[in-house]
Amino acid sequence: MTSTSLKVILGLLGKLDDSTGEDTPRGRFLDYLKGNVTEVGQIRDYIDECLRSSGDLQFNRALQDLVTHVGRFLGFEETIPGRYSGVQGAIGFDGLWKSPTGLSIVLEVKTSERHFIKTASLLNYVDELISEKKIPSWNEALGLYVVGRPDPEVRQLEKSILAEKNSERLRIISVESLLSLAELKDEFDLKHEDILDLFRPSPRIDPAVDIMKGLSAVPAELQAPPPPPVETGAPSYWLTPVKSYEAQSAEGEIKELVGENKVFAFGERTPGRKDLKPGDWICFYASAIGVVAHAKVLTKPEKKPHPKVRHPEEYPYTFELGAPQLYVEKPVVIDATLRNQLEAFRERGLSPDRAWGWFVVGNKQVSKHDFELLTRSKTGI
Repeated sequence: MTSTSLKVILGLLGKLDDSTGEDTPRGRFLDYLKGNVTEVGQIRDYIDECLRSSGDLQFNRALQDLVTHVGRFLGFEETIPGRYSGVQGAIGFDGLWKSPTGLSIVLEVKTSERHFIKTASLLNYVDELISEKKIPSWNEALGLYVVGRPDPEVRQLEKSILAEKNSERLRIISVESLLSLAELKDEFDLKHEDILDLFRPSPRIDPAVDIMKGLSAVPAELQAPPPPPVETGAPSYWLTPVKSYEAQSAEGEIKELVGENKVFAFGERTPGRKDLKPGDWICFYASAIGVVAHAKVLTKPEKKPHPKVRHPEEYPYTFELGAPQLYVEKPVVIDATLRNQLEAFRERGLSPDRAWGWFVVGNKQVSKHDFELLTRSKTGI
């Protein structure tokens, strides 16, 4: 079980830097990852912790090594860490994955794409690795940007790649989709070659991963058990994920909709939309952050687009909320310790370190017990 936080581990190891050798903070960190981080759920916990602390240099450097380590879960035979800081005479790539098929993927890890990113840097890294014969040629290489907090409206990287005609050489994937891909491989025993096929067709990989997530049914042993039947008129309890849009973070979206306007919206295919009723309680999960708010449902979702809802054509079914409680500054992190207490995991005998992304994908009903743990509150419930 991942009971020790990344903050504690990094504190014990010391400051991560580019010093080489096994008996250095980075050397010990890489050894720890190889020997102890063997489940997808573990690495999701650590990456989420890095994204929650993305302004901290130590966590940014740890994120780079964690993303490189994800390659092991995708079937790459070698995962080679790069440099934290660029220096003259050294190639400044962030990480390198080598496939048994001969394909090499050179990584550039970014916490966000809010700032302009020059694609020439990653292209140069690949060219230099080819010159030094560390990878064969561009015919067997790709450059991959892994973005912690992508900006779906700006799409600066994707636009640059297409405008510069580098769509055959460069790819982009969000950290969330990368972890989902690792979970899909783990849960459905996808072949490594199937994973590689997703990296080839177009610059942005996320849409293909989203399709796979939508089409794949969660295996029975990973499904949350149905909550116990409730009496007629008794409240049901819900957990719903919220993603970032444009320049608005998921937390900002929740503050604006739930906290200020006391409203939320579902799409046509949102699971449970027709079952949500007045008197129910719903909590809101911000990706890589945790549960940051909950509220009481006052009305059934109706097809009445709300002016404050972004992309109302996608989310036209709105419903009113009451008694909103926000705790964005102190989110409830769904870590291994909490997962071990949740009935959704415990009653199925699931290890808290197993892939757990399924629990926060799509609106779902949870038990009252789990809802109270997810919201740290029994007030008014």
